[in-house]
Amino acid sequence: MNKNIKLAVAGAVLALSASAANAGIIIPAGEWTVDLSGNVNSYAIWNKQSGAATVSGGLALSKGSSTVAQSTGLLPNFLSFAGSSRQNDLDVTWLISLNPGGYSAHGASGGSGAENRQAFMTFGDKSWGSVKIGKDLGIYASDAILNDMTLLGVGSPNLGDTTTLGRIGTGFQYADWKQQIAYTTPNFNGFQATAGITQAWNTYASDAVAGSVTVGGVATAGTNGLSLTATGRTASPAYEGKASYSFAANDVTGKIWVSGFAQRVAGVADNETVAYSGDIGANLKVAGFDLTGYYYGGEGTGATIMLRDAYSLDGKKRSVDGGYVQAKYTLPTKTVVGLSWGESNLDRAGNDATSSNLLKTNEMWTAGIYHPLTKSINLVAEYSNVRSTNQANAENTNNVGSLGAILFF
Repeated sequence: MNKNIKLAVAGAVLALSASAANAGIIIPAGEWTVDLSGNVNSYAIWNKQSGAATVSGGLALSKGSSTVAQSTGLLPNFLSFAGSSRQNDLDVTWLISLNPGGYSAHGASGGSGAENRQAFMTFGDKSWGSVKIGKDLGIYASDAILNDMTLLGVGSPNLGDTTTLGRIGTGFQYADWKQQIAYTTPNFNGFQATAGITQAWNTYASDAVAGSVTVGGVATAGTNGLSLTATGRTASPAYEGKASYSFAANDVTGKIWVSGFAQRVAGVADNETVAYSGDIGANLKVAGFDLTGYYYGGEGTGATIMLRDAYSLDGKKRSVDGGYVQAKYTLPTKTVVGLSWGESNLDRAGNDATSSNLLKTNEMWTAGIYHPLTKSINLVAEYSNVRSTNQANAENTNNVGSLGAILFF
């Protein structure tokens, strides 16, 4: 089947565990080949909280805060229907996914969200590349999340909706699932690039309390003088791109990548401004070891979700940077053990006060064990230490343990 219609998670699954299944159910249907594939996962989660700080944008909760006790992990449940065909000298594909949530707040069905993260088509040829149109994983920072070992687990459990956060916001910004028109080049001896226009986001803040500010002529709720709240109107689509080089020599394989994001935001302090981020990462596999290093930086893009907490109340762009390092090793039993550390840092801007509750740093250590019970099922155990610090240097710490399983078909 054409590589463009594979689930975005397939690369992550293969990177994390060679035993994980990545082939779906193939059904010939006339001129189409239909592929039914997906995953199911669930985890019990324990969260011991400490600290009494208010951290707007913090991922570690204060002591006594409500949190999930059982949920899907970072990777949502997937049921994906895909099709491929060769028509008029073009490889034509489509994919639609359904993503039922696993968390239920009120009994049998209450609070269990459902999403549709993918609905796209592609057309192209190996001689000139391919075009994707529709909704799929974003281009910028996609390699960061696909190399994150917590993709098969939980990572940070807080702030998620139908899923947990993994390492989102503690080492990289969320690529998200968005509408896009993107072109991908052919593979030139390991080099490949993608460029596209994607759905743009509005600026918004972590919390909304008393106070207001006029933004682009619109009265907007403020957040302790910290940020705009869901108003900064977009003037155009976002622009994203990435380039990568994959290599292999004897028993050594690896990949180096860079990617970028830029979006014009209108209505901020009555002036148009451009928010942007860029990243660089590398992955190396040798003798059972799997090593990843990643760094990103940006202006006006926020530390976790794109454009969240990205501007001061007087409309100035906040700087952000962060990254993560990760080491995994595959034992003779095919069990993968891993250790990773990462953080995301948000700087003050404009009229932000040094004593404010605005996020300064989200940091997380994670240790994980991923054992292939069968070629389709992986048992997962993780421990994470999540720390969030505000600009006044007050902090909360969460010690998170999780245990569960993920099945691919």
